[in-house]
Amino acid sequence: MNTEQQPDPSDTEQSADPTPARRRVGLLVLVAAVAYVVDVVTKVVATATLEGEEPIRLLGGAVYLQLLRNPYAAFGMDIGGTWILTVVAIAVVVGIAWFARKLRSAGWAVGLGLVLAGALGNLTDRIFRAPAVFQGHVVDFISVFAPNGEFFPVFNAADSAITVGAGLIVVLTLLGRDYDGTKIPRRRDGKSDTESHKEKERPEDSA
Repeated sequence: MNTEQQPDPSDTEQSADPTPARRRVGLLVLVAAVAYVVDVVTKVVATATLEGEEPIRLLGGAVYLQLLRNPYAAFGMDIGGTWILTVVAIAVVVGIAWFARKLRSAGWAVGLGLVLAGALGNLTDRIFRAPAVFQGHVVDFISVFAPNGEFFPVFNAADSAITVGAGLIVVLTLLGRDYDGTKIPRRRDGKSDTESHKEKERPEDSA
């Protein structure tokens, strides 16, 4: 009788070293650059054409274009002085730049690229627009379903990029798609293999 221990198939699968997905830094930079340019150009056009004008009604009233200079955070949220918002934006940019070196998921690259563009777009306003450096007011010009932000706070392309990018990252996380291109496996009970492993290691309660 052969007494040699047969290799566990699961051990073989875990020891296999599949070819890692390629890095997605280039895609992140491309998405961020395009979205940033869109934000800057639309703000330049808005300040040149909407200054002192009445709200422009578009799409049957679904969208109104009007110029608003916002000293607060995205969508008009007041979370403190403008210098705090500047520090937060810089921290976001630095954090994404550091995180990018580990990025191997196209979806995460798009999401982070949009968030990066939005942070840079509003940070540009904070630095270069009145009333002072690092305290500049952000240019907002899109109001939906009603003028003057009556239905929803007035926003800009940068705010939209942040919202879409963050939403995409949340969806990818819920689907188990990790930033490094791997997929977190989930069992039928809805728990990941990591969670199940931790439960097995947890000591049983004494009787």
